[in-house]
Amino acid sequence: MTHILVVDDEADVQPLFEQRFRREIRSGAVHMTFASSGEEALTIFNERPHEAVLILSDINMPGMSGLELLRHIRQVKPDRPPVVMMITAYGDEESKEQAMTLGADDFLAKPLDFVSLKEKLTQLAV
Repeated sequence: MTHILVVDDEADVQPLFEQRFRREIRSGAVHMTFASSGEEALTIFNERPHEAVLILSDINMPGMSGLELLRHIRQVKPDRPPVVMMITAYGDEESKEQAMTLGADDFLAKPLDFVSLKEKLTQLAV
């Protein structure tokens, strides 16, 4: 089973992901946990670090940004880090560069292409 932690402050993200991954969730292939802030995601990750195999995080959130969350995750679990994909509505190169420098595995633009995301998940074999 692939455990995915989705981090985004937008309220419509959870129902959207649950709808797009409905088949995978029902079959038990995917389990999703949702956090609406970087702080909440870090708490979940620290309490259950063995569960998060993949973290999909928005970059721009109030409080702790996705980039700050990424920095913390890479410090907490440098030996067996989860795959981290950063998501943003802004395709600016500066954010992408910073995310990759901090150790992001991929950078996705909103609106998400769920077909492409599922292909990436398959390629990563998470």
